[in-house]
Amino acid sequence: MKVDEAIAGAEANGQMVKDYLVALRANARQWSANTKGRSEISHSNKKPHPQKGKGLARQGSLAAPQYKGGGVVFGPKPKENFHIRVNKKERRAAIRSLLAEKIREQRVHIIEDLAMEAPKTKSVVSFLQACNLKQRVLFLGEAVYEHVEGVTAPVSVRCDKVQNFSRSVRNIPKAWFALACNVSGYDLAAVNDVVMTEAALTQITEQLK
Repeated sequence: MKVDEAIAGAEANGQMVKDYLVALRANARQWSANTKGRSEISHSNKKPHPQKGKGLARQGSLAAPQYKGGGVVFGPKPKENFHIRVNKKERRAAIRSLLAEKIREQRVHIIEDLAMEAPKTKSVVSFLQACNLKQRVLFLGEAVYEHVEGVTAPVSVRCDKVQNFSRSVRNIPKAWFALACNVSGYDLAAVNDVVMTEAALTQITEQLK
């Protein structure tokens, strides 16, 4: 299958691709870790022991961090929104570059269709063995857009056509399935081989132009 030169010959600045991948991972964080300091601990205000007469260091509260159940010193707190914005042109350029790299390394494999009559993991495993694809494989299928009356833009993406195939892949270690419209640069960078349909390649080519 002939690949558009805009995709096959795409190149991008390495630092830009790295910044894009770092932004993807940073934006996936929840930023919800939360610990309590000594002022937030629900604990007795009674002194652990008398101030004098015991020969021990003076202590003021059981909520102090050196006691079990006490507050945490400099623990994580929910932070502000640290979302990193990625420019649309930079995102497309990074994905084009990562996809072109896979094409040049001959790690992109085109198949006619992903349709299956019923979910069958064994069939997908046999296919991977026949193609000698053993580690980290990404399957890409085409998306089907649905238009609602009065709305010009697609409002939903259905994967009914490849639903059986996606169910067949999800139990295979180090194999993933995604729709071409949802693929990210991290998906391409994290795998060794990409298997996609002709329609998926056409779709992703149109999106990245």
